[in-house]
Amino acid sequence: MELFKKSVAEFIGTCVLVVFGCGTAMTVGCDSTMGCGYILTALAFGLVIVAMAYSVGNISGCHINPAVSIGMLVSGRMSVKDFFCYIVAQFLGAIAGAGILKGIFTSAGLVDMTGALGSNGLAGGSVVASLIIEVILTFVFVFAILGVTSKVKNGAVAGIVIGLTLTLVHILGIGLTGTSVNPARSFGPALLAGGESLSCVWVFIVAPLVGGALAAVVYMLLAGKKVEE
Repeated sequence: MELFKKSVAEFIGTCVLVVFGCGTAMTVGCDSTMGCGYILTALAFGLVIVAMAYSVGNISGCHINPAVSIGMLVSGRMSVKDFFCYIVAQFLGAIAGAGILKGIFTSAGLVDMTGALGSNGLAGGSVVASLIIEVILTFVFVFAILGVTSKVKNGAVAGIVIGLTLTLVHILGIGLTGTSVNPARSFGPALLAGGESLSCVWVFIVAPLVGGALAAVVYMLLAGKKVEE
């Protein structure tokens, strides 16, 4: 029952992330030449993390991201069983979030705004460049999470730090790949959008998982895996 509750929390958190993060990108745009929309999209993703961290964080830890979960798994902070349950919940939550967005925009007669539902795209059409970018962005994001959550006393500010870090990586990454750093967040919109978005979504699944695992390995080498009081 405890794991079920955690999984439900991860489902809800990931769903909300897609609805508000990708929904904002769809509404205001995320063209780097249009500063307002660009920054608003970055802030939307970061603020969702803050909101969810203080909503479901005490239930599931508020991973709402397979890259974060794999970082926790590699660093020994979660079991294999919990990991797979989290992953399933996160992907289902992202699909549900994309479905909600499609329903909202379609029913409102804004079909032309649905586009790719906020899905990601290759940087300059390059798979290699996109893989490198996403590995780096995810590494920084997960590395920060592992650091701020390494001490229980940081709990009061962890959500804010993590949310700001996600905003940071979005500010750089939006103009390149749209910023994924989250396989579930990329898969949900791509699945419902189809076409080119779906054909390249593997990049935004593989790269964040590699970046998250790499962050855990490096963090353990530098600081160990023990969570301190």
